Amino acid sequence: MAIMEISAGDTAWVLVSAALVLLMTPGLAFFYGGMVRAKGVLNMMMMSFVTLGTVSVIWVLYGYSLAFGDSWNGLIGNPLQFAGLQGLMSPDAAVFTIPSLVFVAFQAAFAIIAVALISGAVADRMSFGGWTAFTILWATLVYFPAAHWVFAFDGAAAENGGWIANDIKALDFAGGTAIHINAGAAGLALALVLGRRLGFGTKPMRPHNMTLVMLGAGLLWFGWFGFNAGSALGAGTWAGLAWVNTLVAPAAAILGWLAVEKFRDGHPTSLGAASGVVAGLVAVTPAAGSVSPVGAIAIGILAGIGCAYAVGLKYKLGYDDSLDVVGVHLVGGMIGTLAIGLFADPETPAAVAGLFYGGGLDQMWRQAVGAFAVAAFSFVVTYGISLALGQDHGSARHCCR
Repeated sequence: MAIMEISAGDTAWVLVSAALVLLMTPGLAFFYGGMVRAKGVLNMMMMSFVTLGTVSVIWVLYGYSLAFGDSWNGLIGNPLQFAGLQGLMSPDAAVFTIPSLVFVAFQAAFAIIAVALISGAVADRMSFGGWTAFTILWATLVYFPAAHWVFAFDGAAAENGGWIANDIKALDFAGGTAIHINAGAAGLALALVLGRRLGFGTKPMRPHNMTLVMLGAGLLWFGWFGFNAGSALGAGTWAGLAWVNTLVAPAAAILGWLAVEKFRDGHPTSLGAASGVVAGLVAVTPAAGSVSPVGAIAIGILAGIGCAYAVGLKYKLGYDDSLDVVGVHLVGGMIGTLAIGLFADPETPAAVAGLFYGGGLDQMWRQAVGAFAVAAFSFVVTYGISLALGQDHGSARHCCR
């Protein structure tokens, strides 16, 4: 672990950012809760809230250590090194200029939202008990290793960190691979194992409450400023760049998504606007610290257009991704992660040049390896977890009324 002088300003900013990211999970509950049919809204919201419970506890017990303990061959952290957060409560324990426990808190909120995102792919057809068990298994077997690959860079929280960050040197400022591609690929695997909802493709399954959807999208956008700007781990220029990019990318994505709806369907929709917000946020997440605001606008437009078309693939290909986790998070995460290879600006603090800034294709192949490695790993392991849990097909046994 790197030990540096603690900065009160950096510490305060990351603590606030951690709270903003934690708020995203209740925001996601509103967003997903409004998108399902009325009979499933409480079950859908409880899937997010129980994730707050399970992931928070296992993060402290062993999850942080798996993600940020000293690396074993770049694949996983030492699970015993920080078990129960031992060794991190000393005033001298630091990650860059913030106390280690502040970094623990910030990354805990990331872990929670990463798992909760997947619930949208299986709305209306996964039992509450099965989902609760899934959150523990998936976080342990998929998220913690992937977080180690992407976030545990040598000299920060780990010695000899994860292979994607340190060996491949793919850029992922705030979790486009470890969180969004990871969750999107997991959602696809779960959707394939569980099968389609009863009536999928033949009965209307419209959102029951667009007010909740819009409220949830607004809370997600608000919390995302902590998600991206907080990932600078300090209150400085890098955080400011990420903040501005987090403003303009989803703004551009709204316009891109609504333009597709106008061209394709004849009229824009409020669901399209809310979905455009999330698509733009997803896409700018990996790129927030390495592209200029103009590059972020370009990424947002690409995400808005690309994801608007991608959400329709489930009807053409026959998989039932209930709330478009695949179309928004997997596809949006891919767009943003790969776009770094095009738009990375050497004048940003990341100091990496993409194709459009004279860097050739060097960064593009690094981004592609990181993106597709996480997607493949998540899909395969999640498929196995889903088969092991033996979930029912077609409809859920709700937890509450």
